Amino acid sequence: MNAIGLNNSNLEQVSNKLNGLLADYQIHYQNLRTMHWLVKGPNFFELHKAFESMYLDAAEKVDEIAERILIIGYQPLHTFSDYLDKSSITELQSVGNAGELIERVSEDILQLLKQEREIIRLAADASDEGTVAMLTEILPQQEKLLWMLSAMQN
Repeated sequence: MNAIGLNNSNLEQVSNKLNGLLADYQIHYQNLRTMHWLVKGPNFFELHKAFESMYLDAAEKVDEIAERILIIGYQPLHTFSDYLDKSSITELQSVGNAGELIERVSEDILQLLKQEREIIRLAADASDEGTVAMLTEILPQQEKLLWMLSAMQN
C-alpha cells in the first residue's frame, strides 16, 4: 500500500502513462520556449507573449504531474534522454511562420488531451481520484486554448 492508502495493481499502469505525459509536457514546454524565442512576423508581440504564457503553464503542469507520480508511489522520469525516448511529441526542429506555429501547438495540445483522457479512464479504474481530479482540471483549460488558437487561424 502506498502513502495515500491506494493498493492497486493498476497504479503502475497509471504511473507509466503519467510518465509518458510528463515526457510529452517536457518536450511541449521546450517547443513553446523555442517558439517564444524565435517567432517573427506581424503578430510577433501577440505570439511572443502567448507562447510565454503557454510555456509557464506547461512548466506548472510538469511539476504537478511529476509530484502526482511520486504521490502514488512511483518515480517520475527526470532526464532529457528519457523524455525524448518516451515522448510522443517531437522536438521542434525549425520555426516557421505564425500559422505553422499555431498549427503545431494545436497538434501538440491535441496529443496531450488524448493521453490525459486515457489516463483519466485508467486512474478511475484504479480508484485514483487524485489523478482524475488533476487531469479533469487541466482538460477544459486546454480545450479553451485550442478553441482560441483555432480562432486565430480563421
